Amino acid sequence: MCVRSCFQSPRLQWVWRTAFLKHTQRRHQGSHRWTHLGGSTYRAVIFDMGGVLIPSPGRVAAEWEVQNRIPSGTILKALMEGGENGPWMRFMRAEITAEGFLREFGRLCSEMIVESCMEGICKPDPRIYKLCLEQLGLQPSESIFLDDLGTNLKEAARLGIHTIKVNDPETAVKELEALLGFTLRVGVPNTRPVKKTMEIPKDSLQKYLKDLLGIQTTGPLELLQFDHGQSNPTYYIRLANRDLVLRKKPPGTLLPSAHAIEREFRIMKALANAGVPVPNVLDLCEDSSVIGTPFYVMEYCPGLIYKDPSLPGLEPSHRRAIYTAMNTVLCKIHSVDLQAVGLEDYGKQGDYIPRQVRTWVKQYRASETSTIPAMERLIEWLPLHLPRQQRTTVVHGDFRLDNLVFHPEEPEVLAVLDWELSTLGDPLADVAYSCLAHYLPSSFPVLRGINDCDLTQLGIPAAEEYFRMYCLQMGLPPTENWNFYMAFSFFRVAAILQGVYKRSLTGQASSTYAEQTGKLTEFVSNLAWDFAVKEGFRVFKEMPFTNPLTRSYHTWARPQSQWCPTGSRSYSSVPEASPAHTSRGGLVISPESLSPPVRELYHRLKHFMEQRVYPAEPELQSHQASAARWSPSPLIEDLKVCNCSAPDTGNMELLVRYGTEAQKARWLIPLLEGKARSCFAMTEPQVASSDATNIEASIREEDSFYVINGHKWWITGILDPRCQLCVFMGKTDPHAPRHRQQSVLLVPMDTPGIKIIRPLTVYGLEDAPGGHGEVRFEHVRVPKENMVLGPGRGFEIAQGRLGPGRIHHCMRLIGFSERALALMKARVKSRLAFGKPLVEQGTVLADIAQSRVEIEQARLLVLRAAHLMDLAGNKAAALDIAMIKMVAPSMASRVIDRAIQAFGAAGLSSDYPLAQFFTWARALRFADGPDEVHRATVAKLELKHRI
Repeated sequence: MCVRSCFQSPRLQWVWRTAFLKHTQRRHQGSHRWTHLGGSTYRAVIFDMGGVLIPSPGRVAAEWEVQNRIPSGTILKALMEGGENGPWMRFMRAEITAEGFLREFGRLCSEMIVESCMEGICKPDPRIYKLCLEQLGLQPSESIFLDDLGTNLKEAARLGIHTIKVNDPETAVKELEALLGFTLRVGVPNTRPVKKTMEIPKDSLQKYLKDLLGIQTTGPLELLQFDHGQSNPTYYIRLANRDLVLRKKPPGTLLPSAHAIEREFRIMKALANAGVPVPNVLDLCEDSSVIGTPFYVMEYCPGLIYKDPSLPGLEPSHRRAIYTAMNTVLCKIHSVDLQAVGLEDYGKQGDYIPRQVRTWVKQYRASETSTIPAMERLIEWLPLHLPRQQRTTVVHGDFRLDNLVFHPEEPEVLAVLDWELSTLGDPLADVAYSCLAHYLPSSFPVLRGINDCDLTQLGIPAAEEYFRMYCLQMGLPPTENWNFYMAFSFFRVAAILQGVYKRSLTGQASSTYAEQTGKLTEFVSNLAWDFAVKEGFRVFKEMPFTNPLTRSYHTWARPQSQWCPTGSRSYSSVPEASPAHTSRGGLVISPESLSPPVRELYHRLKHFMEQRVYPAEPELQSHQASAARWSPSPLIEDLKVCNCSAPDTGNMELLVRYGTEAQKARWLIPLLEGKARSCFAMTEPQVASSDATNIEASIREEDSFYVINGHKWWITGILDPRCQLCVFMGKTDPHAPRHRQQSVLLVPMDTPGIKIIRPLTVYGLEDAPGGHGEVRFEHVRVPKENMVLGPGRGFEIAQGRLGPGRIHHCMRLIGFSERALALMKARVKSRLAFGKPLVEQGTVLADIAQSRVEIEQARLLVLRAAHLMDLAGNKAAALDIAMIKMVAPSMASRVIDRAIQAFGAAGLSSDYPLAQFFTWARALRFADGPDEVHRATVAKLELKHRI
């Protein structure tokens, strides 16, 4: 505002930019377009120094000098010439007029021709804009005007000038940068004042540098911090006309093997001799007494760093050339002769990906602050899907566009930066990592992406084309498991972000965005898991069935009880498959195809069922009908082995996937050990609970508690005296988006306010001792730490829980069906009707055949779903899970109904399990989603993906 107050006509902004443009026009006579503004069609920026963007002239000047190869600081030096008695400071004190300042400024900048607008014309008078454009010889559409007043902007816009309203200077600068296609900065690009927590002692550093460089100057040391360092703090140093860069380890306790600046120094020194563009390194200082941590010094490499991968302001051909240059330099890195440059011992040979997975899992665990489900899945998945490494080369480890310094005008890489993570390894890991931006949104704060950009229009090669370009230059065939490399790359990013976040909690992280990275870790890990799912689909589609011709049917069910005579029928006499015939990861469709350890376990379990479980069924049936039925049977406790009952299995998976360590310690361990039971409270009598978003039970925050109120029913297992945990689903925010209203709480069953109204029966069966209860929750207070994953995540949790729960039900249904068919076969062999055994009746034979076919059809579909869940995860297997949940209950109902028909009236009695089997087969057409929901899911996915 002081400029405006001492200047009769506040128009210095035009004077500034006129000088810059006129100088450029004299140097490029005959040039009509300003191609050196990053390809922008704008050739002038008009702004008000009187209170809007005072720093901008310096920023524009600095960038303009780089673009036009003018020595850095020329314009500002001219302005500041003479210090307090120079023309600029005298003008600021109103000691000279604008014309006087321009004359002296023009004398100092001998090449510049500067003309002032006529005095007496003020904004928003349109004549002031026209005079400016006339002086520049430009059309309105070729200029940009910045101001903080709407009236001024309105008049400029009427003339066709592009306008930017300045409410916040930084925001306005960013908008201007986007239009111009280059950044506007004071001094050295990408730097800022040193953060307080990242300050280093200047005196000892200056002494060290004087000794290193042989400098005798007594001038001050200029120190700035680069703003894009995520791991090792990086500084710009100017001392006695030397421009340097210092890179150091961060302060405080560091993760093992991280921040290895010594390796950065070694690799850059070696690669410089191999023709790889790297900065010139000067010295490595491992003496922490100088600035507090080890560091190294290299020469500053001027040029352009493209922080926005969409390359705004460039022509499509130039963008493509930039990405081609990036690809070419990566090929150059991967072609370095390790022995020739002395790097054959820079890392271990082979097994790079397995070692990296172990390293990043360890790094993540060391910086973990909470449980992230996708990270847990990846930690389990990655070691099981490792690719076979074909080549060993130098790998950069963090190769991406903003780690490259480009020539200001040519698509040429001048230097590759940030070698902290470099080693010897699989070069494809670098290629995948360089494509991260292709899959990130442009709004991603740490690493801006381009997945929401039109790459064809921009001229940027897609990730697939970029990869093909690399393979062509290197003479390699494209890899099939690209999705694995992308999953691993995003897993690494997530681990890095988690480390940055943990350091930010103690003020050790150097990035401006460090404190935001806690939320970003989960986002990136979900991206990684998406690629894992894609890789799982690829593996699944290419995988052959294992030993389809050696299938044995008899191993699926061999009941030995009063309901079935001893002896069983085998449909195959083919010998068991040898281990060599078992495909690693293949879809196993018979027990003979299992690996030897698993096959041995299978036979042990089968023997246990035949010798211990089936003979005990009559006693268990008697207990279920006795007065003591609501107490657990001691016999069951004695026989319990697998601990795979619903709803405990689903609740255990929920805790594994989403629970905190404290929640797991309290609830998961007792459930896994079979010492406790649990229930899941979601279904409500007032609403159609097949749509989980309909639930009305409320979860209200109050002090350090959540208070829940609601009416639930069909809560399986809640009547069991061993039930210690209720997994409760309710609404925390009815006004949130539809699938973000629900939350899940872990409610101890001894919490006051839980009132069991009654046990519900299924076709008259009580299903003791767990039962199915109708329950009211009245002002039940639960500690906040019992929230699972966070408010609004309930629908996501419920969906994640249902996949395994549904396939478990389908497995049980196949067991019911096999048992029913075995009972039917034994029955028809022992009964006579109309003068001959039932087994000789044509209709009975047809029923047996039909039941076997339907069981095997369902079994194969369930095996496929289970296999896909193992390989690619529950989300990827959504279609298969929906299909089996459609198929299995209906199949079981038909098979069991045929068996009941063969038994006659006895089949309806409690003397045999068929009536109970039939009841649960019918009930499971509702449980975990009705048939209609699954049919709709299958149809939608069919229409979406297969047209």
